[in-house]
Amino acid sequence: MRMPCIPPDVKDALSSKNGKLSLLSDEVIRYAQKFNEEYLHWDDIRYRDTGRIDPQLIWAAMKLSRENTVRKIDLAGLSIKYNLPERFLCELQKIDVRSSSNFAPLDLVDEKRRAVYSVSSVMEESIASSQIEGAATTTKVAKTMLLENKHPKNKSEQMILNNYNAMKFIKTQTDEPLSSELIKSIHRIITAETLENEYIGKFRNDDSIIVADALTGETFYEPVEHSRISPMIKALCKFVNEDEPFIHPIVKGIIIHFALAYIHPFQDGNGRVSRALFYWYTMKKGYRIMEYLSLSKSIKDHRGKYDRAYLLSETDGNDITYFISYNLNMLSEALETFIGYLNRKLEEQTAAVDGIAGLDLNIRQKAIVSDMMRSNELISVYSLSSRYQVSMNTARNDISKLVSLGILKKDCCDVHRVLYRYAGKDLK
Repeated sequence: MRMPCIPPDVKDALSSKNGKLSLLSDEVIRYAQKFNEEYLHWDDIRYRDTGRIDPQLIWAAMKLSRENTVRKIDLAGLSIKYNLPERFLCELQKIDVRSSSNFAPLDLVDEKRRAVYSVSSVMEESIASSQIEGAATTTKVAKTMLLENKHPKNKSEQMILNNYNAMKFIKTQTDEPLSSELIKSIHRIITAETLENEYIGKFRNDDSIIVADALTGETFYEPVEHSRISPMIKALCKFVNEDEPFIHPIVKGIIIHFALAYIHPFQDGNGRVSRALFYWYTMKKGYRIMEYLSLSKSIKDHRGKYDRAYLLSETDGNDITYFISYNLNMLSEALETFIGYLNRKLEEQTAAVDGIAGLDLNIRQKAIVSDMMRSNELISVYSLSSRYQVSMNTARNDISKLVSLGILKKDCCDVHRVLYRYAGKDLK
């Protein structure tokens, strides 16, 4: 990852009379408006072909224009600012519509199926968030571990299990205000058995941490001094718990994500805690659709841009518009992925129900058959119980009935578990 070029001081472009006059030219204003619509960083425009116009003049015009609409936040000395270009407002409106309680595709899904999709998404998020931080295991292996409740074999699997437990925990805390203790509780869950005990659930007590390129060793960022952590966290909690002035909940969630990562209060696990807090806050504010989205999966697929969004913000005076832009893009991608998945599942469910219409099965059992028809996965009583959110006894009865009808068949044994697979022809 290359460090973005630090923008020039606007004062340099305004130091001469000619510079001030040039800022008012139609060409400079036109370029400034165009680049501000995309909200470009100096690092993105300094080599653009702008004809005879000095890019520094265009940058100065861009910055002056941004100052007219900028919003500023101070968290005990941590100064953050941001803008909301028109395209952000369009994205937020789309997210609001799709997060409404009567969002059509989700409204067609019964409560049991919603629970299944929620569990699956929480698993995807837990796995991807850990993989972002270096967990070295495949999604398939990790998901099997979670579904089968297997003991983690290594640190990577432990990280994923911890994230899964943290995601379940934050769903129980949405009625609580943000506090230092809640942040520490999330950290304790996220770092269990992966970090030395002296660091788990405790803020840093020294300044030995730096964020650097793993290959080159180049320092990207030095976190705030440890003596400033508690005041900043206290200010962050106050900011989160107050509803005035109004900030769109998605934007505020992204601000929380950035601020916690910037403060870097812990020895390790800051990124995972930051992403968990984004989920916590947006669900707290009524965005229940977040239960079904894996934002970290989208981030993992565009990891370089995630890191760069941080650096662009930090090198431009903590203007986190770049970070907001990136996260809105990833959230929109996660939404589209879920909607596509949901529509496919609805089509599959309709086809599967037609195929087994004559069988004496309840809705959940038909859903199990539908899923098994289109998957080569093996299931056990435990994994079925976990995935469909039913008791072990109910899961055992479901499997027994499907086996008796010849729909499932015993495949093999894994330690103490019997595994089953679909007995018929795959309908995919």
